[in-house]
Amino acid sequence: MAASLSAAYVGVIFAGGPRELTPERAKEVLSDVARPVRRVGVFAGQDAAEIRRIVDLVGLDVVQLHGEVTEGRIAEVRGAVKADIWPVVRVTESLPPETASLIELADGVLLDAFSPKALGGTGVSFSWPAIAAELHSIRGVKPIILAGGLRPENVGEAIAALAPDVVDVSSGVERAPGIKDHERMRAFRDAVMHASIST
Repeated sequence: MAASLSAAYVGVIFAGGPRELTPERAKEVLSDVARPVRRVGVFAGQDAAEIRRIVDLVGLDVVQLHGEVTEGRIAEVRGAVKADIWPVVRVTESLPPETASLIELADGVLLDAFSPKALGGTGVSFSWPAIAAELHSIRGVKPIILAGGLRPENVGEAIAALAPDVVDVSSGVERAPGIKDHERMRAFRDAVMHASIST
């Protein structure tokens, strides 16, 4: 469904929580997703060898790294896989100081709202205007992927505030955790297509 709605990326979760899939099930889910749609795997605590095994089995194009992401962690995974690497930066009221150094090593950076309860998929957003000025220093260096509490009702506002290269949605288009609502997916696509960029 996401691919039919012109999504550029589709993702599967290997980082715990109610949306987690086994690698075998993820391969099944993605089996009908045709190129040029790119496949993203969301990881947290796995070591580089396990990430490589899953990337190869599932046919992933992008590794999204949650959890404690450091320069060393990115380098380790980079040495193990051919996929792009998107470290996740968890934003509170500003970008963490390590953001710039992580971007230099990565193929893109995903900005998500910090939550003490979970690594992602919480439906919580952060103040987009609060970090808009900070993004000027990293804009154009690598793609900026925006996540965290996005839904059809607010994604246009988020795009206007931050002009991300990619928007990442999960809970915002669900009926229940892990169960996507096709009407909300369509509404999200429409809101993205009609968003105006003001930055």
